[in-house]
Amino acid sequence: MAETVLSFVLDQLSIFLREEGRQLGGLRQQVQLISDELGHMRAFLKVAEAKEDDDPRLQEWIKQVREAAYDAEDVLDEFVFRFARQRSKGFYGSVKRIFNSIKNLRARHRVASEIQSIQARIGHISEAHKRYQSEYGISTDQVSGSVAAVDNKAWRYSRDDALLVEESRLVGISKPKQQLISQLLEGNSEFKVISVVGMGGLGKTTLVKKVHEDADVRRHFQIRAWVTVSQTFNFEELLKSLIRKLHSEIKKPVPESIESVNSTSELKEFIKDFLQQGRYVIVFDDVWDVEFWNSIKFAMPDNSNGSRVLLTTRIMDVASASCKGFCGYVHKMESLSYEESWTLFCSRTFEDGCCPNHLKNVADVILGKCDGLPLAILAISGLLAVKDVNRTDEWEMVRLSLGGELEGTGKLDRVNKILCLSYNDLPSRLKTCLLYISIFPEDYEIPCQQLIQLWIAEKFVERKEGMNTEDVVWDYLKELANRSLIQVTSVLYEGMPDTCHLHDRLREVIVSKCKEQNMATVSTGQHTRWPENVRRLAVHNINDNCSQESHCFDHLRSLITFESIEPLPQTLLSQLLSSKLLKVLDLSYTQLEEIPNEIFSLFHLNYLGLRKTRVKTVPKSIGKLQNLKYLNLRYTEVRELPVEIEKLQKLSHIIVYSKNFNSEDFDYEYCGFKTPAKIGELPALQKLSFIDAATTAENDDETTE
Repeated sequence: MAETVLSFVLDQLSIFLREEGRQLGGLRQQVQLISDELGHMRAFLKVAEAKEDDDPRLQEWIKQVREAAYDAEDVLDEFVFRFARQRSKGFYGSVKRIFNSIKNLRARHRVASEIQSIQARIGHISEAHKRYQSEYGISTDQVSGSVAAVDNKAWRYSRDDALLVEESRLVGISKPKQQLISQLLEGNSEFKVISVVGMGGLGKTTLVKKVHEDADVRRHFQIRAWVTVSQTFNFEELLKSLIRKLHSEIKKPVPESIESVNSTSELKEFIKDFLQQGRYVIVFDDVWDVEFWNSIKFAMPDNSNGSRVLLTTRIMDVASASCKGFCGYVHKMESLSYEESWTLFCSRTFEDGCCPNHLKNVADVILGKCDGLPLAILAISGLLAVKDVNRTDEWEMVRLSLGGELEGTGKLDRVNKILCLSYNDLPSRLKTCLLYISIFPEDYEIPCQQLIQLWIAEKFVERKEGMNTEDVVWDYLKELANRSLIQVTSVLYEGMPDTCHLHDRLREVIVSKCKEQNMATVSTGQHTRWPENVRRLAVHNINDNCSQESHCFDHLRSLITFESIEPLPQTLLSQLLSSKLLKVLDLSYTQLEEIPNEIFSLFHLNYLGLRKTRVKTVPKSIGKLQNLKYLNLRYTEVRELPVEIEKLQKLSHIIVYSKNFNSEDFDYEYCGFKTPAKIGELPALQKLSFIDAATTAENDDETTE
């Protein structure tokens, strides 16, 4: 995961050098050298992370790279805070710049010293990097293939296991199996493609395997074959494998000439000619890319006899694209119902298939963690099956420390590998976005609008020519949903996602990865020690330990609160707001009655959320937040914004409204706010909700008079 962090930091360094380079003076070259050295390490990190579990030296090296990258980002942000913001114009501006230069001379020396220190650290890290490259015999050009080979090997074991599950031990398979068999056997003689889509662990492979082996299906199709595509494949070898399986099905030897053919066109032509001989059904399991189908479809002839192609995928775009134009049918896999989950759980956990009464409550909680994911249920059942059914305390330990104990036993290794594979397939930007979702509480219905605004505020979004930032980030969200890594739980008009959800098993995986790289810290109210350098803090609840201990928050970049039982202590809040690097601040659901003055000193702040607080007024000091882009005062008591809001040239979203229940209409009515006259002239403004039209009209009349 250090590679993801490094990619993000390198992007920030590039932007910094482009926008603030002149302010650096003689330090520019040193910052450029830091960026260059980190860039050289990025590719090798992909291989290093695949091997770090087996080599403590690599673990330490990866940690050093990650921390150096973080520190470089911190120093440069501090530089901007102290120097780059001083851009006053005119005579008085010149005097102010001279005064500030003298005043901050010592601070500039300190920043220069820190940059030089980071450069020296990265130099030492770079030497170790060269040694590891030599030791492992890996060049940058070999990186991608090596990682793919490691991941593919681990993945193959899990897929083979799925194919060996006996149907008699499966639960919830009868109905979808019959639906798929009907799609295969019924209908006209046209060629049809059937796609089965769903997140890893739902049982797509197992379901399709049982359909493929069904007696009626075997009788109906003269030619059958199963090919596992997987994430990384050699297309030429895949075609040859398909040819071998086709010949094996009809018990004939493969022509010797096939092995010497190196042309994919010739191989596809051979397959096409072979399939013309009869009605066929071909399964392509675990398809990750639309381009695969675009290439293989030319080898699948429409011989007008009812031939079929079945494929499984985690990605909705792949499922839809493969079915388009071929009388296609997309079958979306669903999680097991509670009854099905319970039946599967009990059949695999207890010898007689029945849960003892004294274990039902704790078993119910543990089962809830699996969220209907068959592979997760099987793995947890395997762990609990070796526990003493008479020792309730052993089961309680599993419930209380589910993630840690299961990880330690290795019983969930296959589940985690399946989920990790989906994660590892993501582009760097999407990995960061997915990891960030771990800040939300478990089983939380995540508002999609809030999520994408946070991604933007954290600068996780890559600029794309011809697209605005919001369009790009909505594409990120849709891509994660297409890959079945998040589940959209409700939609607005025209199918626009409203809320989404993260599967519990996947959440455990990304929470673990977040901790490894210290990307985000979550306070849940349990007595856990925070890391030395907290960079992003999500507060679900606060305990006495956190409120009484002294912490250093110099590196804090974002603070987000969720609905909490206890209010955030004032002393702790003051500590948190002392960080000059804060960019994201969301104090929603806290008991704030006024906006803390410390907030208006946060030069880097671009996101301020105060939803459902008791705040009544916004002070004139809001005009100091020159980098503020997003302001959310929804469901507060604010009814008017000061004219100083018009100074915020980067402000793009202003959300200020509440709603009151109308007893006469038995409905809610919205209350907007009184807006300054020239707020519509803000150059970056994209969203403004809601203006109180009556007070605005009165204001216009007064201006006219």
